[in-house]
Amino acid sequence: MEEEDGEHQGAAKATSTNALMEQLRLKYQQKPWTETQKLVHFCMDKPLQQPASNAPDSPLLSCMEKIQRTLNGNELSAKSLFSVMNRLEYLSKQKGLNAHVSPSGTACYITSNMFYIEVQLEKDGNVIDVKLAHFGEAPVVCDDLVQHLRMKNYDAFGKILEDLSNLYQIPGNSKMQAKAYFALRALERDLYAMSLVDRTQDVNRVTEVLHGKVGHLVPRTGGTLTNIEFYISPYQVLEAELNPGSRVCGTKTVVTVEGTDTLHKLPLSPLLVDSQAGEDGNPAFLPLTDEISMDLPAFFVLKFYQPIPMSSSSIEEIQRLTGIQITGLKLAPLYELIVQSALKEKCSEDLSTDKSCFFVSLPDCPKHCYFINKGSEKSDLSGALVSKIPFSHPKCVPGVIEILRHQVAYNTLISSCVSDKHINEDDSELLYFEVVPHKNTSFCVFFLHPVKENLACVLIDVITSREVQCHLHLNPQDPTLNSSDDFIARAVKRCMSVPVVMRAIFRNAAKVKADSETQDMEADAEQKPEPPHEQITDSSSLEESLSGAGQQDLVVTDKPSITDSPNQNGSTAKLETPGNNTEKGNSAVSTETLCGVEESNSTASTAAVMIDK
Repeated sequence: MEEEDGEHQGAAKATSTNALMEQLRLKYQQKPWTETQKLVHFCMDKPLQQPASNAPDSPLLSCMEKIQRTLNGNELSAKSLFSVMNRLEYLSKQKGLNAHVSPSGTACYITSNMFYIEVQLEKDGNVIDVKLAHFGEAPVVCDDLVQHLRMKNYDAFGKILEDLSNLYQIPGNSKMQAKAYFALRALERDLYAMSLVDRTQDVNRVTEVLHGKVGHLVPRTGGTLTNIEFYISPYQVLEAELNPGSRVCGTKTVVTVEGTDTLHKLPLSPLLVDSQAGEDGNPAFLPLTDEISMDLPAFFVLKFYQPIPMSSSSIEEIQRLTGIQITGLKLAPLYELIVQSALKEKCSEDLSTDKSCFFVSLPDCPKHCYFINKGSEKSDLSGALVSKIPFSHPKCVPGVIEILRHQVAYNTLISSCVSDKHINEDDSELLYFEVVPHKNTSFCVFFLHPVKENLACVLIDVITSREVQCHLHLNPQDPTLNSSDDFIARAVKRCMSVPVVMRAIFRNAAKVKADSETQDMEADAEQKPEPPHEQITDSSSLEESLSGAGQQDLVVTDKPSITDSPNQNGSTAKLETPGNNTEKGNSAVSTETLCGVEESNSTASTAAVMIDK
């Protein structure tokens, strides 16, 4: 009976739908299709806003957008002049802008109170030219907008329209919005002048990115905002060299202006007195007087394409430098944020961010297993994802860029231990490591001694983005691993990869073990063999240790690299271990060690599952 009732209800519903459609046909069968088109366009005359997912009119707006796309044609089929005009009008209204067609029908003007864009088209719809004029400026040709329209890339064109509109989202009238734009223009000129400080004609892009006062700066052109590239990893440099003609981008930030609820004194004209640095190494700026500055409900912003995990200390340092609070931050363990960001970047599929064990494969080396100790909520080990950094004076930018470089370099090292493999898919030999935060921008990598069964530790301290100090700590009774602190530091700076560095250490240790066995066989019973000397000390041997086949290896180039630190400490601190609990077979071992590094005598613990081969 219930099934019959369901069938009757379904039939009644179908009949009702058919009757409704028949009524619609009867209503509009006497009207031409052109009038129906006009009606649809009239209903969609206002720009679409992003509705809430639970809004009652969300399905209706979604249907209207689909109808509009169908009428205008998709990105690949928009060929005729009529369809291109319709597409431009739709995009303009969607972004809250106005669109007007010239009397000739071959030009479209996209306008707002503060700027306008002129798109010139041929009779067949091909784009001839695109010009942009900001408030108080003459029109200029925008090659980026021309390319987007010629390639039918309307999504990118719409994004630029949105960015241009956001430049003027300042509280107040059009006069205040114009002043904010003038302030941004003055900032851009000062930043470009600072980028020329100490710059030589033959400087390459990588050197500018890593060493430039404001990184590698690309000025605003047309609808593309000023952007600064401030860090690039050795692997990204290698990728660019292995693929001539390609352009591998490092970490970037965009320079723009945003409205605020509070007033900030912003310069309305350039402040840089001389592009040459003064005695203290910093350029000289004019004071912010009332004649060249104004209190505006806005501030300058460095915006990131992807949020950057930053430590609490780095955030506080930036806030002291700029004098403006970074709002909307949610504190969490820093390593948890770094792992989360690395997984999003490296994994095509979503992985749970609570994973802390990762398997890394390297050529000519047993697979590495990394346990990442995410630390606690302690203030010096916590951090937040930062999407933008506000400031009000151009002199803040070089200092902020240097802090960002430092943080991203540190994040790069931790991220090198993260992979999309969190389950061991084979039974091959494994080397186990634990990465433990130490303090500030230093961390420890714990591992079992390759020869003995005691614990060893490498302390890596990222002093700046260009200076790294490393210390290898062994039990005094254990054999040397044939890797000095200076060798490890140079290896870190060459590749910025913990797995590659640990492979180099284990390779050197294997040479020590092989030499020791040879000496034991050849030594005279009455003569005690001398300890082997370090074998890899020069640059060529270091390159050989770090190079090899596969993506994880680094090819050393002749480009200026990160400068070696002159202060290296070759001492070895004492490690105390509570004993050797390793048993034969596949047994679990929990080991605690006291790492006597620095003067704080801080403790670090490690627990790992070790397999005795």
